[in-house]
Amino acid sequence: MRAVVAHAAKDLRIEAAPVPDLGPRDIRVRIAAGGICGSDLHYYNHGGFGVVRLREPMVLGHEIAGVVDAVGPAVRRIEPGARVAVNPSRPCNACKYCLEGRQNHCLDMRFYGSAMRMPHVQGGFRELLVCEEGQAHIVADGVSLGEAAMAEPLAVCLHGARRAGPLLGKRVLVTGSGPIGALAVAAARRAGAAEIVVTDVADAALGYAAKVGADKTFNIAAEPDALAPFGADKGVFDVLFEASGNEAALRGGLDVVRPGGVIVQLGLGGEMRLPMNALVAKELELRGTFRFHEEFALAVALIGKGLIDVKPLISATLPFTRAVEAFELAGDRSRSMKVQLAF
Repeated sequence: MRAVVAHAAKDLRIEAAPVPDLGPRDIRVRIAAGGICGSDLHYYNHGGFGVVRLREPMVLGHEIAGVVDAVGPAVRRIEPGARVAVNPSRPCNACKYCLEGRQNHCLDMRFYGSAMRMPHVQGGFRELLVCEEGQAHIVADGVSLGEAAMAEPLAVCLHGARRAGPLLGKRVLVTGSGPIGALAVAAARRAGAAEIVVTDVADAALGYAAKVGADKTFNIAAEPDALAPFGADKGVFDVLFEASGNEAALRGGLDVVRPGGVIVQLGLGGEMRLPMNALVAKELELRGTFRFHEEFALAVALIGKGLIDVKPLISATLPFTRAVEAFELAGDRSRSMKVQLAF
């Protein structure tokens, strides 16, 4: 089979890869669609992120869906021909965190397309993928496999929404309108938020946020003081989803979150300095959020039932043989939101 393999920064190749053997509880999936994520872009542009670096060639990709073409003899739930979204998370289910029901903090996690461990965990941008039966979730009729591949980033945002607590009737601010910020809008809307305001520095990105449920959008680069009216009486927002990973966005957001409000940090962009005086004086709660577990199945179900529409966020689909072009497009926020590869 062929796969999209990163060798180093700006060294992305389409090359042959072996098809793994099919174990008794495994299924083989013919991949149809794969979404390019921010972490994929870090590997492509920089050879990694932080201390995580490519040390050997690695197949990229973890937002994937396809059609099952073979199953192991002990598989009971999935049949050949089934259309599935594949959960890229493979916790050990034996460490102390897995046994506590916190599989997203597994001490022996194998997550597709990750160079965090050596040998690297090969990703899903390949023509054929062998995975465990439990990683596969049936895609509803009428849902495209491109939409199904959006289940992974949606699961990230559903977990973030769960970390925020109840959102029914709340006023929500989302800073950063990339794919995660936009899907955070969709998740908050589905959870019953009364008002959702989104900020970014790019008009194109804000346009996508409006399509999935934002009530108001502001380009902070063009209107630096756009949030000032929301700072009245110590702030009006109950919840802030910070999805940009930008320190300035976080600091500005704290000014408009009401006392006792919750900040969920979704974006990663390096170390930040926190205005501790504001956190203390307004009794704010800063909460981290990391990956997902059971939310993947929920994401597939919400997409399948039409309760969250991810179609407006898929801005382009290119053949995987044009992966370099697709990655360059995905890195251009003025021209894209979520770019997917077709296999």
